[in-house]
Amino acid sequence: MLPRLRLDLGAPAPPSLLGLFPHTVSHVWLEIGFGAGEHLAWQAEANPQVGLIGCEPYVNGVAALLGALEDRQLANVRVWDGDAREVLDWLDDASVDRVFILHPDPWPKLRHHKRRLISPETLHTLARVMAPGAELRVATDIGDYARSTLEAVEVSDGFRWTAECADDWRARAPDWPQTRYEKKARSEGREAIYLSFRRV
Repeated sequence: MLPRLRLDLGAPAPPSLLGLFPHTVSHVWLEIGFGAGEHLAWQAEANPQVGLIGCEPYVNGVAALLGALEDRQLANVRVWDGDAREVLDWLDDASVDRVFILHPDPWPKLRHHKRRLISPETLHTLARVMAPGAELRVATDIGDYARSTLEAVEVSDGFRWTAECADDWRARAPDWPQTRYEKKARSEGREAIYLSFRRV
C-alpha cells in the first residue's frame, strides 16, 4: 500500500491538494508524527469528506496505520514516511485546513530543547501552509512543552490561542480521540493538555 499512498515529493505539489485523493474531498488536514496512526485513522473514518496527509518516520507506526486503513477500507489518506519538514517545504501556501501535532517528542533535557518540533520557526512555516482560519491542534502531557508552545505562539503573528476557559485546554473536544501515547501518560499519572490555535 505504501507506494500507492506515499506522497511524491519529487514532483511539484498539485495546484490543489484535493486532487491527491481518489474521490471528492472538500478540505485537507495534516497530522505530523501520527505514531501508530489511531488518531489519523479515526479522523479519516469520521470525516470521509476530508483528505488527510500523515507524516511519520518510524516504519512500525506507518505499518500500523496502513493496516488500519486496509481493515477499514479508508481511501482518504496519503502518507509521508519521512521528515515532516520535507512535506511542509513541499506544500503550497494556504493549502491545509487543519494540522494536528499530538504528543510530540518533548526532548526534556534543556540542551535538547532546540530539537523540539514546535518553535517560532516551525510556526512560521505552518502559518504559510495553513489557510486563514485553519486550526492547529497540539497535545502534550509535558507542562514545560505546553508552556514553550504558548510562548512560541505569543511571539508569532500567525496564530491565536482559542481557549476561553480552563476546560478548553483540560478536556479533549468530542472529535479529538485519545491516542495510545495519551493513554500511557495517564497511566503514569500525567494529564494531557489540549491546545487549539487559529490561523489569523
